[in-house]
Amino acid sequence: MIDVVDVGYIEGYKVKISFENGVKGIVNLEDYVQQGGVFSHFSNLDYFKKVRVNKELGTLCWPDGVDIAPETLYSRVTGKSYPLGTSA
Repeated sequence: MIDVVDVGYIEGYKVKISFENGVKGIVNLEDYVQQGGVFSHFSNLDYFKKVRVNKELGTLCWPDGVDIAPETLYSRVTGKSYPLGTSA
């Protein structure tokens, strides 16, 4: 798995993400607002801005434990499928 190592809030629902393999990019996560469920708190932009990297999981997370899978983030940043067989 390729871990997320850094995140920076940009604006709206856009964040800049860096992965351990050097890949960096900007991703817009606004569509998660409409998903509801565990992502319902995203409708509060102040909550969304509390995004951080969970070093244990290697992905983005928020204060109440909501996270987004690193393979999803990698695909969104690169526009490519997550590389299978990759280990941390």
